[in-house]
Amino acid sequence: MDQKPAYLDRVSLLVGEDVLARLGQVRVLLFGVGGVGSWCAEGLVRSGVRHLTLVDADVISESNVGRQLMALPRTVGQVKVAALRDRMLEIAPDADITALQKVFTAETAGEFAMEEYDYIIDAIDSLKDKAELILRATRTPAVFFCAMGAALKVDPTQVRVGEFWNVRGCPLGAALRKKFKQNHTWPGHKFRCVYDEEVLPNRGGVGQAETDLFNKAQINGSLAHITAIFGMTLAGLVIDDVYHKIAG
Repeated sequence: MDQKPAYLDRVSLLVGEDVLARLGQVRVLLFGVGGVGSWCAEGLVRSGVRHLTLVDADVISESNVGRQLMALPRTVGQVKVAALRDRMLEIAPDADITALQKVFTAETAGEFAMEEYDYIIDAIDSLKDKAELILRATRTPAVFFCAMGAALKVDPTQVRVGEFWNVRGCPLGAALRKKFKQNHTWPGHKFRCVYDEEVLPNRGGVGQAETDLFNKAQINGSLAHITAIFGMTLAGLVIDDVYHKIAG
């Protein structure tokens, strides 16, 4: 970056040019660009992160418009990572944004070169694939952050950050811990999660099944302000980590 763009003026004013320069250097790998991941990408790019790889196999549906950043009536049917990449390049035209329309599974895990990244962020929904990503990402040199379940929540003040083994009140976190214990497989190191202890019922009844590439068994209600807070908090964890490594 030869000249700092004006949209980063307030960022550099707060964190300083050295931190901003480092934000422009780090490589971030983001798995899942739905209700949580799309807002995470926005927070990263608007804060000066310039090397970002987006991974998601899905396409935008009408139901996504209520909570996903790049989901608009005009983008329905588009590939999620491609639409989000276009959005990020509107903000930072010369950023290095890679869009991979792929599913992360145990079988495809070797395709993502995770060892090449400084930060890995998990914002996927599938329990099996999420567990696999946690196991693999925590065995790389990258700093790893993870989103727990963001559905069935209304109160924004209950969103918090905690170490994975200390997360309570989150059914997804409990299911992951149970899976690790049953399989006698353990993450390579401790890692922080964004989570929320609030779990509300679906007052509108049982949601209709959605057909997608992840074959989700259950669709729960969610709200944009909660998923956005989750995503922006994940972005903030990356920015905070870079800041304290440079500024002390």
